[in-house]
Amino acid sequence: MFNLKPELVARLERVLTSVEMLLPRPTAPVDWSVCHAASWRRHSFSGYLEPVRQTDTVTLPELLGIEKQKEVMTNNTLQFLRGLPANNALLWGSRGTGKSSLVKALLNEYAAQGLRIVQVEKEDLIYLSEIFAAVENEPYRFILLCDDLSFEVGELSYKMLKSALDGSVYSAPENVLIYVTSNRRHLIPEYESDNVGWKYVNGELQQSEAMEEKISLSDRFGLWVAFHVFSQDRYLEAVRLCIEREARQRKVEILWTKEIEREAIQWSHDKSKRCGRTAFQFSRHWVGRYLLGGR
Repeated sequence: MFNLKPELVARLERVLTSVEMLLPRPTAPVDWSVCHAASWRRHSFSGYLEPVRQTDTVTLPELLGIEKQKEVMTNNTLQFLRGLPANNALLWGSRGTGKSSLVKALLNEYAAQGLRIVQVEKEDLIYLSEIFAAVENEPYRFILLCDDLSFEVGELSYKMLKSALDGSVYSAPENVLIYVTSNRRHLIPEYESDNVGWKYVNGELQQSEAMEEKISLSDRFGLWVAFHVFSQDRYLEAVRLCIEREARQRKVEILWTKEIEREAIQWSHDKSKRCGRTAFQFSRHWVGRYLLGGR
């Protein structure tokens, strides 16, 4: 037994406390048989997968106005689930038009067939190799989802994702596919100056080096799936569906009226956007107010 000075013991305790703070907390492996989604949580120099206890319950039939997008993504996901060739996908377009909801609906549709999701924040893309190692031996098929993604030129996470998509040393294992959602088609802001430097080569107009670099990441996705704002009829149909769902969950009946239609249109004007998110937000406003008034 060593007789250590009290000052040395106190110093050792401080060192051990500091080291413990740097280490990832002990966590049990994710039980993918009951957990359908997890998020990568960064801790110090590494991270861990944390189960998502409650996921969005949205279903494919509830997503209106994006029939073509649903068809493309459903087919690609089924190909992946059945071990057939499939593509990484970039879902891009106007905010609130159903990009993220479509991926969540695919999970709800095909979780029973072995589909799982790992959600990763942009800053954590530097841990791609560790995330891949955590799931590559699992008997499930994983969508690695990076939601609402955009980059500035030169970011390390940009380079890591580019390498993973390019099939380099960081490439995804056979049971992982990458789905990304973004408001930007090329994931990087574009400037007027990027168009400087276009030139003719052998009679063909070629892009500037700046533009070539900016599209080099998005070009690595096999699928580009575009999302656009709704027509007014599509928007009102989405509002009706959202109100019916909110009412059904609360076991009440709310009849569609001209008053609801007028207010829904005004709501979209105030928001300057006709999309699924606007419809969902209006439905919660209307149903909540309806029930509060005891109507």
